[in-house]
Amino acid sequence: MRTRTRQEQSGQDRKVRWKAETGVFLAVALLGAGALGALQPATGVPDEVLQLTQFGPAAGVLVVALLWPGRIRARLAGALRARRDTAWAGPGRSRTGLPLLLTAPLIIALAAGAYALLNSDGDARLTDPRSLAHPFALIVLAQLIGACGEEIGWRCWLQPLLRTRFGPLAAPVAVGLLWGGWHVQVFAQHPAYAAGFLLGTVAMSVLLGLALEGVRTHRLLLAGGFHTLVNLGMLLTMDEEDGTVLPMVLFGGACLLAAVPWVLRARGYGHREPSVAPGRIPAAPHGAR
Repeated sequence: MRTRTRQEQSGQDRKVRWKAETGVFLAVALLGAGALGALQPATGVPDEVLQLTQFGPAAGVLVVALLWPGRIRARLAGALRARRDTAWAGPGRSRTGLPLLLTAPLIIALAAGAYALLNSDGDARLTDPRSLAHPFALIVLAQLIGACGEEIGWRCWLQPLLRTRFGPLAAPVAVGLLWGGWHVQVFAQHPAYAAGFLLGTVAMSVLLGLALEGVRTHRLLLAGGFHTLVNLGMLLTMDEEDGTVLPMVLFGGACLLAAVPWVLRARGYGHREPSVAPGRIPAAPHGAR
């Protein structure tokens, strides 16, 4: 029987490690979200303002950081501060922040416009921000904080991790499926509702992944800002929260349409692989786990 070389053993260890990190993150994100959701009524924080379940992914990142402290810096590189390496950089891809943020209202306009056209009365389901039970400025701030609580896990930690193993399209598709599956309550709704929601999470994950591919700093604020704009847009223009199928299906379709230009743009530039090749995540300092 052939004895494995040191290089083969090292590769196997890396493969086991990234799977272990991903598994721990997902388990804590799911269980943490459930616990926080159960705790929310006792806090008195209204769901309309902030859903504590959004901090499940942040809890997952925290636990992973405690278990593997020597690797968390590489995972979160570029979330707030500029990266020191050239990974994720691509020609012309560093100025995607504004187009990304503008894509969010485009998604809402497509979904809400189609919803108004398909409604028998022809009316959009618009909500005046002044009619909300809480100050709109407070809701905006809380929504941004909550969105960042999610995105530090999905786009700033899991996306870079999977990107070292998979391509620029496969990685965000996987993140989008996991992100959608994390919203387990959605699957208690009509199958078409759940399908529309899952289509939306995958499409948004793809456009976020491609848009952030060349961004070296403030990735968290960009991802959180996009997420916030989408949430606020749905709050003010849609009535999918009560389980109505049509607006969610239209939302998923709008996300898919909005993702197409980002996919075509990425194909036009060609896929540039990270300078850190798949499976070659920067080694942790000696003695770090």
